[in-house]
Amino acid sequence: MLTITQALVDQIVAHARKDHPDEACGVVAGPAGSDRPERFIPMLNAAMSPTFYEFDSGDLLKLYRDMDDRDEEPVIVYHSHTATEAYPSRTDISYANEPGAHYVLVSTADTDGLGDFQFRSFRILEGEVTEEEVKIVESY
Repeated sequence: MLTITQALVDQIVAHARKDHPDEACGVVAGPAGSDRPERFIPMLNAAMSPTFYEFDSGDLLKLYRDMDDRDEEPVIVYHSHTATEAYPSRTDISYANEPGAHYVLVSTADTDGLGDFQFRSFRILEGEVTEEEVKIVESY
């Protein structure tokens, strides 16, 4: 289960809406070993595409150095889908290389008639996708 604050959910959704019609992407870092997302880090989609996201390799290197200096790890890796449901694509699955991370997808398309976005979390390990419950809290 992913436990996340409402403030972080709001930041992720706002980033997805701001970058629409392109996919948004980023990371939420937390203390190493805690599984607690704390620091919102929006990233630039270097692909600048409505159907694909890619972290800039230089930005990613800086991010990992910064997280290492702060004794953090990527607790959440997130991105948005602009025209499809919030479910990992084959490409998303092939790029999932953080075995301990929660992969959050936000859809900015109303694909289920329940509103203008979906917020879902998945674990992706060795190509296997497992959806998990999202528990939204006010604070930890």
